Amino acid sequence: QYKLVTAAFTSGTSKGGTSRLLRRNRVFPVVYLSSESSSSTEKARVVFLGTPDVAATSLSRIIEKSRDEDSVFEVVGVVTQPPKRRKRKGAPEASPVGKVAEEFGIPTLCPEKAKDKDFLDELETSLRPDLCITAAYGQYLTKRFLAMPKFGTLNIHPSILPRWRGASPVQRSLEAGDDPIGVTVLFTVSKMDAGVKQTITPVDENAQATEVLPYLFDIGTESLLESLPDVVSGKMTMDTAEKQDEENVVAAAMIDKSEGVLRVWDESATTCHNKVRGFSMWPGTTISFKIEDAEEIATVKVITTRVPKLDDFSEKSNVVEIGKKKGDGLMVICGDGSVLELLEVQPPMKKRMDGKSYWNGLRGKKLEWVTLPEAEE
Repeated sequence: QYKLVTAAFTSGTSKGGTSRLLRRNRVFPVVYLSSESSSSTEKARVVFLGTPDVAATSLSRIIEKSRDEDSVFEVVGVVTQPPKRRKRKGAPEASPVGKVAEEFGIPTLCPEKAKDKDFLDELETSLRPDLCITAAYGQYLTKRFLAMPKFGTLNIHPSILPRWRGASPVQRSLEAGDDPIGVTVLFTVSKMDAGVKQTITPVDENAQATEVLPYLFDIGTESLLESLPDVVSGKMTMDTAEKQDEENVVAAAMIDKSEGVLRVWDESATTCHNKVRGFSMWPGTTISFKIEDAEEIATVKVITTRVPKLDDFSEKSNVVEIGKKKGDGLMVICGDGSVLELLEVQPPMKKRMDGKSYWNGLRGKKLEWVTLPEAEE
């Protein structure tokens, strides 16, 4: 059976052959497989790599499927980011994927860097993967790593590759207003990714990244599970999988915090609305207001929006008003005359609220959006 050592802050080797990796004075468990393991040698040995909640959900589903009587694989190990302190005075906590691994008793490696020689040695000699699966792991995988599993490394990527290859695929696809969107299961190789299965799905014009990301990972996980028998049997390989057209690659660059500013003076309502959708997880979006008689500019978080079909807001103005119908939000007329409706906002030092509540709190004071100083330069 596997033996997982939970003590994480001592060095050396414990009884039963369990060593620990020490990186930057932080020690995390590394678990060796016992010679008494009763795992079937006929099943492919899968190592899962991931970190956040969406990956944890995928891991749970993969473990569940591995326990079917006719399963062709078993999950023999997990690799995730090291524990982090979630609270200022709290102890370091395992990542969501790490917590799922602990719940199911799956051996876990937590290297500071996936290129560390000690980590790669442990992976190769202890876990001995036949196949690796990555889902939002968050680290670059070296050539040595990719050459290790005989069936390769499969990745769940939430975009219609090669469009939006990179760090922020869902955020960038929503920001661009893409419809449909999709998820790709692919082999990860050093030079060029090769697709195994791609699922395309329509998306609501108001759907945000917080709901789209887990939805796509759920679809991607099921697609991966459907493909595993062909991968393990050798019917589907890196050589037979469809190669991506590098000429059609669109990069999903990392998001900068400054991108969350709604530049209503030179962006359309649709552009602003799609930024709210795409950046709902991080960094969020903000708009700056001038409230009558107030000395300071109020930077307000914008939580949800929509682009209403209106005919009576044609004049360009920076004056913000409340909609005329019940349930309407704050109507912001953008620089091109289009209208962005703010349905939910969060003022400084307050809880989120609907647009009507924010309006009522103004008590009749005039509200205007303002151009940020750096935009005027």
